[in-house]
Amino acid sequence: MNFFGPLLGIATLFIIGLGFVWVIRGERYFGLLWWPYIMGFGLLLIIVSLFLRNDWASALLGVTGASLIWGSTEFKEQAVRTELGWFPFNGKKIQPPFADFIKKWKAPHL
Repeated sequence: MNFFGPLLGIATLFIIGLGFVWVIRGERYFGLLWWPYIMGFGLLLIIVSLFLRNDWASALLGVTGASLIWGSTEFKEQAVRTELGWFPFNGKKIQPPFADFIKKWKAPHL
C-alpha cells in the first residue's frame, strides 16, 4: 500500500487550514500592504520545491508556497471583513518597506 497520497492530502489540508489563521492574524498585525512580499515568498518556495529531490519536502514546500500565494490574495478581502466589523481592528499595523509605492498597485484577487 502507498500512503504517500493520503498522508500528503492530510498535510495539505493542515497547511491550508493554517492559511486561514495566518491571513486573519497577518492582516490584523501587518495590514494589507504586505501582500507582494508574501506572494513573492510563496513563489520562491514553489521555485525551491522544483529543485528538491525528496518527494515529501518538494510536495510540502510547494503546497506551502501555493497557500502563501493564495493567502496574499486574501489580504484585501480580510481587510474588508475587518472594516465590516467581523474581525478586530488594529490601528497600529507594521508598515512594509516601500508602502507608498505598494499603495499605487491594485491588490490581486482570485
